[in-house]
Amino acid sequence: MAKIKVAVVGFGHLGRWHAQKAEAFPELAELKYIVEKFPGGMEAAAKAHPNVTVVDDISKCINDIDAAFVVTPTSFHFELVDYLLKHEKHVFCEKPVTETTTQALALKELLKNKNIVLQVGHSERFHQAWERKENYQQFFSSPAHITLRRVAPFKGRATDVDVVQDLMIHDLDLLVYLFGETPVSVESVGFKMRTNRYDYVSSNFKFKSGHRATITVGRNQTKEVRELEISNKNGTLLVDLMKNEISEALGSSPGPEFVSLDKYEKRDHLMLEHSHFYNSITHATKPIVSLEDGLLAVRLIDKVIESVETNREVMI
Repeated sequence: MAKIKVAVVGFGHLGRWHAQKAEAFPELAELKYIVEKFPGGMEAAAKAHPNVTVVDDISKCINDIDAAFVVTPTSFHFELVDYLLKHEKHVFCEKPVTETTTQALALKELLKNKNIVLQVGHSERFHQAWERKENYQQFFSSPAHITLRRVAPFKGRATDVDVVQDLMIHDLDLLVYLFGETPVSVESVGFKMRTNRYDYVSSNFKFKSGHRATITVGRNQTKEVRELEISNKNGTLLVDLMKNEISEALGSSPGPEFVSLDKYEKRDHLMLEHSHFYNSITHATKPIVSLEDGLLAVRLIDKVIESVETNREVMI
């Protein structure tokens, strides 16, 4: 079978990583083009990948590729994905798939009846911790309070979007992915600190099952934290996504140790995403993270922002 001819669109912080991964599957894919409109980025791309053609517009290589990775600022996602799908190209698009729900619905309509793979980059799904979920089923099967925190000191990146699109989107996707349920309402508070967009947002979600969840994200905090905590009648489960540790405190724990610790292996999430993308194209299978998944995450973002700006609970 012929190799999948690939372009990486955008050579910023994340685009550089995607370009590296695109060259890591020589048996499946060939990185033929890097698309970067800024002269400095074009120069950096040419230096890092001397055997790859660097162009400043996707139209200059559209007829010589099978697939593209869209790794640009979010404001360009819809225009690029729309163009690629209309030219029958497979697409991997970093999160969020679009700026708005309306744009994502337009892509959904465009994708109808097409044998095209559109995978969305929700990389937090690939932590090995989630494969051990069955070992801790008591924390998922009974009504619980779920707390997700994703905060860090200011890094100066992704300031073209609110912290909800930048960071909370990871946890919105994880919340639905892990618990298999879409929340019914959200009530949020947010602050603009370093930028003219929300740099801190905390949201409370309600579910029909009785679950409650709080997601807090911030990009102007004093330290970096990425964790998920679940508390219910059975005890407390904490997953530290930075230390790759799972801590469990059961309500009926026997013996002298009240907290047990389980470590898991750190993975290259982008490498796994690339592998799944190429395999979906090769075998004509559904992508591991679909447009429907991306659409739901964008819709939840819209509801969180609506709640912040109206200062009230919003139904989902």
